[in-house]
Amino acid sequence: MHVIEVLGSGCQKCQYVEKIVREVVHEAGLEAEVRHVTDYAEIASRGVLSTPGLVIDGTVVMAGRIPTRDQVAAWLGIG
Repeated sequence: MHVIEVLGSGCQKCQYVEKIVREVVHEAGLEAEVRHVTDYAEIASRGVLSTPGLVIDGTVVMAGRIPTRDQVAAWLGIG
């Protein structure tokens, strides 16, 4: 099972990233826990200084932008 964390304050961009992630996970039928981390100290401790950020299974895969659905799928090993 994947653990996916969206890092950000909960702004529209962060919410959109979470929506994309949840859709990709659902459509692929993956087992995943999706969390939204809003604590700035925790976000900074991951080395993410620009949000939204995305962490998959403990690895920061992106920060400071909105990924495409294809990018999320690739990071999850789909396709």
